Amino acid sequence: MTDKDLSDNAGSPFSRTAQHGAKRAAILSQASRLFNLRGSRSTTLLDIAGSLGLTKTSLYYYVKTKEELIFQCYLSALDKQMRGLDQIEKRHRSGLERLQAVYRDHFFDCREALEGRRTHRAALLEIASLKGRRRHQVEQQYIQLFLRIRRFVQEGIAEGSIRPVESSAVTLCLIGSLQWTFNWIRTVPPERLDAVGEAACDLLVNGLIPQSAQYRFGDFDFSALYGSSGLQGFDRKSQNQMKQDAFYKTATRFFNERGFAGAALDEIAETLEVTKGAFYYHIKNKEDLLYNCYQRSLEMARRQYDAARVCSSGLERLDYVCRAAFHVQNSFDGPMIRYNSITALPAPRRRKIVAATEALNNRFGQTLRDGIEDGSVRNVDVETTQELISSAINASMDLPMWRKMEDVDQASREYFDCFFNGLKPR
Repeated sequence: MTDKDLSDNAGSPFSRTAQHGAKRAAILSQASRLFNLRGSRSTTLLDIAGSLGLTKTSLYYYVKTKEELIFQCYLSALDKQMRGLDQIEKRHRSGLERLQAVYRDHFFDCREALEGRRTHRAALLEIASLKGRRRHQVEQQYIQLFLRIRRFVQEGIAEGSIRPVESSAVTLCLIGSLQWTFNWIRTVPPERLDAVGEAACDLLVNGLIPQSAQYRFGDFDFSALYGSSGLQGFDRKSQNQMKQDAFYKTATRFFNERGFAGAALDEIAETLEVTKGAFYYHIKNKEDLLYNCYQRSLEMARRQYDAARVCSSGLERLDYVCRAAFHVQNSFDGPMIRYNSITALPAPRRRKIVAATEALNNRFGQTLRDGIEDGSVRNVDVETTQELISSAINASMDLPMWRKMEDVDQASREYFDCFFNGLKPR
């Protein structure tokens, strides 16, 4: 056997193919880790090369542009997830067992990556930054992933391992709840990582309520919380505030749909049918606009928590907060900003938004503790539960992509049903 034969044998340590594959996997893993941590806008190819001890020229051998690298990271992540679902189907028979395995495997992968025993997987947060064929290919792969997990839900309902639920709403809620795991799991002590995965499965199966009966969602009126007040006569301050609010509302849609890079200020102004001069009178630059979109969404979320105080139990307050957010995401006053674009903000502003968001998440956690104390919520893992449901709330604006929403309130009940009532038949 010649040296060439040895170098072309994929099982040999001298295999050029194996070496190339291993190096490419290392690049995608490190790029995924940095994109997850900093966002693509704040991560350069030079950062990725330097963190791997490579020159930028060496990195160019594997990837030519940052967009190509993001594209490859996303395809790799989706491929890993689909291969994981292959194994889940082989290992488990019932739909409920398969969904639990999706949760367990996700947290196992996160732990292994944090401990350096497995490659990092890119969170699919910036698909909107991709263009043309690349974006279409990633979206089509994501659709296949969604449909496959939804099939687990539907098969579970048919066989009786999962109680009757609206399968598209539940699937999006489950996928959305895991979207930000890479961010918050870094703060979990290593000795608790396995327990976190089990707590997530427990929430999925048994829900929040302690009783054997099914929770009946409250009949709340959300219209007063998000209704437009109209112009206040000739009050210029009020008029300017309403104009700014219109800018932020429209810009939020652009940022959510196209990402920071794809949202053009001139196009936002054109959509609002205002002159560029009038627009730039109120808006300094795109970064400032994004920051104010976050501030607007945070204020709306604070109002949700304040309004929920009138509810009689912790569980009812959780119901109100979750569905109030869902309503505004799908109302004239919505949506609220997607957190996918937060890495486009400079570090000082990003820290302010993260701190304010964590304060709101802590209010959610305190509401959970109140429910446990008053007996309306069973004894769940508070930190894990608040992160999963908060992430699902952020993903709820995507539901119209997967099903018709003729009745927003009914859709909100169906979306959060799995977390309140669990999936196990009662």
